[in-house]
Amino acid sequence: MTDSQEHAPASVWRNPIHFLAFGFGSGAMPRAPGTWGTLAALPFVLLWQQLPPWGYEIVLVLSTLLGIWLCHKTAADLGVHDHGGIVWDEFVGLWIALWLAPTGWLWLLAGFVLFRLFDIWKPWPIRWIDHHVGGGLGIMLDDILAGFMALAVLLLAEYLLAMV
Repeated sequence: MTDSQEHAPASVWRNPIHFLAFGFGSGAMPRAPGTWGTLAALPFVLLWQQLPPWGYEIVLVLSTLLGIWLCHKTAADLGVHDHGGIVWDEFVGLWIALWLAPTGWLWLLAGFVLFRLFDIWKPWPIRWIDHHVGGGLGIMLDDILAGFMALAVLLLAEYLLAMV
């Protein structure tokens, strides 16, 4: 059995709910599944950025609600609260990080890096939520906050660069 087969349950490839929760299979990577999941979410940003801000916001709301259910169901099925391969939360977190951010490759890279940093470091209140909120909401909420923190930094950077 390979590392990826040990890391990802076989149901990821059979069950469409698990497949989505594992970020279309990106969470099945044996190392750094959260980073791979975030990378897999990037192409969608290019699509969402074609929408007006309110359309992108609708995508965020619907994908968050779907994610709460997907993550809860998959975690319950696997018997693990927040299996490392469940990366739908990273998808939504990155999408939030780049929601109102400027477009362009540099901003995509900055949003990716900032989101991953906030998601890994888990500054307050992210760490508290990660430890105290359960179920699908708990799985999603820490990444949602990391996404908003990354977005705030990107918007601040945009503002400061405009002043120069």
